Amino acid sequence: MDLTSYAEWAVRLVNDPEPPPGLRELRAELAAVFDAAGAEERLVALLNDLLVRYPVRPQLTDHDGRGWHLHLAGHTGAAAVMGLASVVAELGADRLGRCLETRCDRAFLDTSSNRSRRYCSPRCASRANVAAYRARRRGGQ
Repeated sequence: MDLTSYAEWAVRLVNDPEPPPGLRELRAELAAVFDAAGAEERLVALLNDLLVRYPVRPQLTDHDGRGWHLHLAGHTGAAAVMGLASVVAELGADRLGRCLETRCDRAFLDTSSNRSRRYCSPRCASRANVAAYRARRRGGQ
């Protein structure tokens, strides 16, 4: 069962400026996990607490014509938290991050092969690179 898609739910929720009213508390809890990026023990402790608060209920389903497969039923929080926990367990806590572009703080999952992602999108990476270039040019004049 690939839980990465559930981890993407967590990213989308954290990055949603106006989450549905029933998901605002969950959004804040998931945001705290991404805020702990770089502090592995803290991040894992937060995820473990959320795994207790949002227990998963796996169920077999064949809803999409692909045959029987597992889905995490119930609360969106259970699926999102389980997805993040799966990413941390399988790929490492350093795969969760916050964008380093100065005007952005969006969350992201680093799925790069060499764990090198620092920005949430190519747009933010480009902004940061242009700003660094301009700063170097100003410093050299």
